[in-house]
Amino acid sequence: MNPTTKPEEPADESGDNEAERAVPAAADKNDAPGPSLAKDPGENPEVGAEGAHGDADGAGTASDDGDDGDPLTDDLDGEYTPPPSSGLAAASTALISVLLSLVALIGTWSGRVIAERETLVGQIDLGQTGTAEQQISEIYGDAWHATALTNGIFAVLALIVGLAALGLPQRKSWVRPFAVAGIALGALALLISVGMYFDVFVSLPEPPPAAPPTTG
Repeated sequence: MNPTTKPEEPADESGDNEAERAVPAAADKNDAPGPSLAKDPGENPEVGAEGAHGDADGAGTASDDGDDGDPLTDDLDGEYTPPPSSGLAAASTALISVLLSLVALIGTWSGRVIAERETLVGQIDLGQTGTAEQQISEIYGDAWHATALTNGIFAVLALIVGLAALGLPQRKSWVRPFAVAGIALGALALLISVGMYFDVFVSLPEPPPAAPPTTG
């Protein structure tokens, strides 16, 4: 008697198929591209802003300073800075102003020569026929006025040179006081010269009145 063989039960194809379908699905889900947490340096807004800001600052600095790395171009494009003045011109001008003002106050050799010339010209013009008033005016008055005019010219020069000394670059502390002293003395000499020329301080001498004729 043959043993009864049980019929083989068919494999649960549905279960196997579901397992097989689940495995590829999980594999596909893992293989699918997802959002990457790593950030590209170019996509970082902070890094990009800082880089752009640094580039802008660098460009602004280069454009403002005019320094493009070429020394020849920098020397031509940049402004020329003159060397500091030594102050010699201001010092010399201040001293000249003081000397001119002293000359205007004391008198000069040229003024004396001009006065003597005017005296000689007056004597030649009048001769022996001029009156006393004419002799005083031509011989003494003209010489006096010529001296005052010469001193006044030196006084004006002292004022001009003193003002120029104040406008020049100064390096020494004594230059300004000397320039101011030259201006003050020049103004005083000019005032005296004007008074002498117009006979304000001292008038010309006057001849004595003529004696009345005697009757005999």
